[in-house]
Amino acid sequence: MKLVVALGGNALQAANKPATAQAQLGTVKATVVHLADLIASGHQIVIVHGNGPQVGRLVLQNEYAKPVTPPMPFDVCGAMSQGMIGYHIQQALQEELHKRHIHKPVVTLLTQVVVDPEDEGFRNPTKPIGPFYTKEEAEILQNEQGYVLREDAGRGYRRVVASPAPKRIVELETVQKLVSQDHVVITVGGGGIPVIEAEDQMLEGIAAVIDKDLAAERLAEDLRADGLLILTAVEKVALDYGKPEQRNLDRLTVENAQQYIEDGQFADGSMLPKVRAGVKFVTSQPGRLAIITSLEKAGEALTGTSGTRIVP
Repeated sequence: MKLVVALGGNALQAANKPATAQAQLGTVKATVVHLADLIASGHQIVIVHGNGPQVGRLVLQNEYAKPVTPPMPFDVCGAMSQGMIGYHIQQALQEELHKRHIHKPVVTLLTQVVVDPEDEGFRNPTKPIGPFYTKEEAEILQNEQGYVLREDAGRGYRRVVASPAPKRIVELETVQKLVSQDHVVITVGGGGIPVIEAEDQMLEGIAAVIDKDLAAERLAEDLRADGLLILTAVEKVALDYGKPEQRNLDRLTVENAQQYIEDGQFADGSMLPKVRAGVKFVTSQPGRLAIITSLEKAGEALTGTSGTRIVP
């Protein structure tokens, strides 16, 4: 199958390791083993990744370095994170494929994604970026820096920023050509560099982080992919997540998904965009496959023995 694979933050940066380039590369080297398994099984994959922790840390670096060097704007930090993460995945995957005697070019493409400047996401920030903070640390940042911070799935508090919906992938034609030539393409990293279309049809960067799952869905539709594989830290979508009555789901119908969304079962900036992306993809055309699962269970999920499969 032609698959768009969306990698979550756990595939790029381990929670129990330092946030260094060396530690990230080590985590990515473990991640690409599972991606190489998909390729070795005959699937054609296009890779999309998140950038929440990384772009948040780049913004922090910029702010702390103001007395020394001018800070880069938010969209530029997004581009920097896209290049950095893409480089790590590209290098590690090329090495893993070489070990297996699989000869496929792997390429990272810096990708811009058009958003609507009037999108509701700019009025209601939901996308977590950067490190986790305690409640006390979060209150200090809110008071001193004016950040918006929210509790993130019981793991602490994180800064949240605008997360507008993706409208158009600017470099889509280039991605299509590379895929048609059997390249493994790493693209729309971090959801893409957010840009708006000015009156003269020129593009301008804007401060936001596009959700990578929704951007991956947009890409999967545009590439006419067979499947959208959203890889995260958990094996299955769950109801009442983290509570004693938690229930894991093997299948999730579109109708049930809509009801669970209305009931507030899925957290903003976490499982909610994943479910929405899966629903949008399977309803875009009959026969399309959307699965949410963990990185380690990716292969099993495609055979139907793991993960949550979203069905019409």
